[in-house]
Amino acid sequence: MSSTTTGLRASPATALDAFLGRFTMYRLVSLVLAALAAYSLLLDGLGWLTFGIANMLAHLALCLGLTYASNRALAAVFRVRPHSESSLITGLLLYFLFWPTQLGPAFAPIDLAGVALACILASASKYALAWRGRHVFNPAAAGAFITGLTGLNIATWWAGTPAMLWLLVPGVLLVLYRTRKMLMAAVFVVVATSIAASDLLQSGVDAGGAVWQPLAQSPVLFFVGFMLTEPLTLPPRRWQQLVLAAVVGVLFAMPFNFGFVANSPELALLAGNLLAFLAGQRGSVRLLFSHSRRLTPTTTEFVFKPRRPVRHEPGQYVELDLPHEKPDGKGRRRVFSLTNSPDATHVKIGVGTADPVSAAKRRLLALKPGEELTATTVAGDFVLPKGSNGPVLLIAAGIGITPYLAHLSSGVARQRDTVLLYLARNASELAYAAELKESGASILARLADGSAPPDFIEDAGARLDPGTRLDGASLKLLVPDIAQRRVFISGSPGSVGSLRRAARQAGARRIHVDSFAGY
Repeated sequence: MSSTTTGLRASPATALDAFLGRFTMYRLVSLVLAALAAYSLLLDGLGWLTFGIANMLAHLALCLGLTYASNRALAAVFRVRPHSESSLITGLLLYFLFWPTQLGPAFAPIDLAGVALACILASASKYALAWRGRHVFNPAAAGAFITGLTGLNIATWWAGTPAMLWLLVPGVLLVLYRTRKMLMAAVFVVVATSIAASDLLQSGVDAGGAVWQPLAQSPVLFFVGFMLTEPLTLPPRRWQQLVLAAVVGVLFAMPFNFGFVANSPELALLAGNLLAFLAGQRGSVRLLFSHSRRLTPTTTEFVFKPRRPVRHEPGQYVELDLPHEKPDGKGRRRVFSLTNSPDATHVKIGVGTADPVSAAKRRLLALKPGEELTATTVAGDFVLPKGSNGPVLLIAAGIGITPYLAHLSSGVARQRDTVLLYLARNASELAYAAELKESGASILARLADGSAPPDFIEDAGARLDPGTRLDGASLKLLVPDIAQRRVFISGSPGSVGSLRRAARQAGARRIHVDSFAGY
């Protein structure tokens, strides 16, 4: 649902969101890491790094080749389809974690064996260090940590060098912005840097150097951008992620030594992974496809039977792994809002299926009853506050209606004053009409073509002059008490950005958003 079809005006920020939304998180991370790898070769050629380009190329080929090959081999053993992009990301991470092995007269076979072992162990951890089909630990960190215990090689995290900062900083910021993990990253960086800086100050380093050294000469930024915020090993709620960031920050920066185990970035991350696993959906979510139904000319609902109950709250999402031949640029893992209530026996998602559909959506449309899919993540913070029954305004732009279905089916409109404002192209694009009619919510619809919605929905367009843009004044006219309501906004990045500005202009103070970036 574009901003123009709902009478909204896009901004540069929402345009950036829309551009980044073309890339899944996995594709963006792989592109940024690949750019950093190329940048490291350039730095070596300029003399800013001293590994030797031949050594770096051999090291890169070893890390990528072994993680890719071992992942495919293990996937064949376990009879699952390999996720090649994930294995390449792991290989790129390990490239930056271990020193490139020196070839020629200084060649040390044991160093090379250690890197090779880390690559194989990283792939194996996805299958061996798993619980009910879900891997618990970050693969690259697991491979590096276990290799360190063998004594064959030790992770040095050489990406944390001043020369790498020129591209590392914008790359990390881009990934964190795309994954909406800026606050979590800030918590970790502040905690880890404060502890390290405190130790440096006590040793006589000046204040500027005490802050600069942890940021420029340690893997703090690389760690938080590509390792700590990796979504498969995060707890489901934002507050849990912030607590995790603080805990890992302490473990990352606080020196300790328990015999053969000392503090290291990989150990800090593995401890955080374990805490996150205990807080979230333990075990993989396996879904058997039941059936689908057409909701509107451009949206379809898919219904699944879970092999075991799925823990979630209304408003959260599920990330489905959709293996298929020749995946496009958006990859095979896709995020969808759960439309069923938590106590439902079936799992449901609503999906935009207007042409042209992506390769992943074609895979969904081709599902046969009984086929099984795996969900890699169940998470999200687009949930109503607990302990409060205050009035709410739910604003949905197009397919953005989906996260509200779980709220409404759970009886939210019978517990608190609920107004739903639904923006769509025309009346035929109003999905879930029967469910909305039974929800008990006060529903308004603004239709771009000026047509009238069904009788049980109030025509918001009738209150506004034809062609009126949905800004703060018009939103205030539609919902006069918006300042007293907690506002939730869901839809495409462009629509969400414009609606959030309009809500603020209308007087809303508590606004929650759910952008369908990368959808």
